[in-house]
Amino acid sequence: MAYSRGRRRGGGIDYWPGFVDALSTLLLTVIFLLSVFVLGQYFLSREVSGRDNALALLNRQIEELTSLLALERAGRGDTQSSIASLMATLESAQQERDRLQGLVDSNASEASSAGGAAAAARQALESERQVSARALAQVDILNQQISALRRQLAALEEALESSERRDKESQARISDLGSRLNVALAQKVQELARYRSDFFGRLRDILGSRPGVRVVGDRFVFESEVLFDVGRAELNPAGRAELDKLASAVSDLERIIPPEIPWVLRVDGHTDKRPLQGTGIFRSNWDLSAARSIAVVQYLVTRGVSPQNLLAAGFGEFQPIDPGDTEEAYRRNRRIELKLTDR
Repeated sequence: MAYSRGRRRGGGIDYWPGFVDALSTLLLTVIFLLSVFVLGQYFLSREVSGRDNALALLNRQIEELTSLLALERAGRGDTQSSIASLMATLESAQQERDRLQGLVDSNASEASSAGGAAAAARQALESERQVSARALAQVDILNQQISALRRQLAALEEALESSERRDKESQARISDLGSRLNVALAQKVQELARYRSDFFGRLRDILGSRPGVRVVGDRFVFESEVLFDVGRAELNPAGRAELDKLASAVSDLERIIPPEIPWVLRVDGHTDKRPLQGTGIFRSNWDLSAARSIAVVQYLVTRGVSPQNLLAAGFGEFQPIDPGDTEEAYRRNRRIELKLTDR
């Protein structure tokens, strides 16, 4: 039918209706793929939000358990001090009881040996007996106090054992929560790794196969000549154009990554190992590499990137990726590296 419609009145072939059909089919396919992508992003954001809430709850529980553990340890220290004080009091009381008991025994012995003494001796004996009676009464009181102290000591020991059991239970709960927290943090690291992969994939799409731009491991590398003139730290027009593309990708990344994930885009400046003359603005390769990384960070901020998500570092000539002494090695070592990492 499409073929019959494709014929013109004059007998020639009209390709326009077939082209319209193909374009309509392509448009429907693109709309379907966009719908699937939006749904995927929606469910992913819900899952990340749930994990963040669980992580916050775990952190609060750990803080509460840590406070309870500190209180238990403080209470146990007070209990141990009380036990020591009671033990000292008990020992003192026992010594006093022994002294009084010896006094009673001595008086009784003296009284039995003075049976045939005179009336004056009987009066003295009566006085000694009164002293002995008072001493026995004091001994009885001390015995009662010792019994009470022993009961208090037993109660304190039981309280101390209960405190130690609670301490062990708290330690076990903290250990369990720590394990769960480590799992949650590992999930955050995996999420950041996924965002890093998406980010570098986006940079590859934006920057394409431009000469002087490449990926080395987990870093995106610009050769210095792409952004700066030789020996300078001011961005050239071509470099600003490349950083405009980078700033757009970083801004998109800021909107996607949840605020609970601490991350930064680290900008590292590197030079080759040939020393500077020392007569210009920069006295060393360290100065030059740091100034270039700062220039990149400052320009990204002017293009809307948050300063909290940027970090500038200068490494001079001390982190080469090519140890050779050729011009090609020098060119490869003069570079600006970008790395998405945790803060």
